[in-house]
Amino acid sequence: MQALSLHTTASPENRPYTPAVMPRKSTKTRPQQGVRLAELRKAAGLSQYELARYVSVPQANIAFWERSEKPPRSDVLPKMAEALGVGIEDLLIVDAGKAASKKATKSNGRPVGKVRKIFDRVSKLPRRQQEHIVNWVSAYVSQYEQNRQS
Repeated sequence: MQALSLHTTASPENRPYTPAVMPRKSTKTRPQQGVRLAELRKAAGLSQYELARYVSVPQANIAFWERSEKPPRSDVLPKMAEALGVGIEDLLIVDAGKAASKKATKSNGRPVGKVRKIFDRVSKLPRRQQEHIVNWVSAYVSQYEQNRQS
């Protein structure tokens, strides 16, 4: 009994380490690859858990990729890019920075989604067909803006 009472009345320096009382702070800096992935995820308005469910991996994998220099596995990249509203290359290129994440989101923070997918498909068409589509979309947007102002 005496040992127990000594232990409980010991000064904070002499108490044993308990994670609930004294959590450890990470002394390592986060690698750019992980920081970039976390920024893209937050810009898309997703939690680690939500992103993990979408790409069918455990949440711990998302946390690992956000803390490490290793990019996500190649089988996960297409679904992750789709969920985040960016291209696969945007997930792998660290220097793309915040410009790509801002470009890939609307002002409300949600991924552009359908429009981006369609224009990605259009970009793979021959140039002549691309010009026809751009002309049609430009005319449609102009007409919409005119009707809105009236």
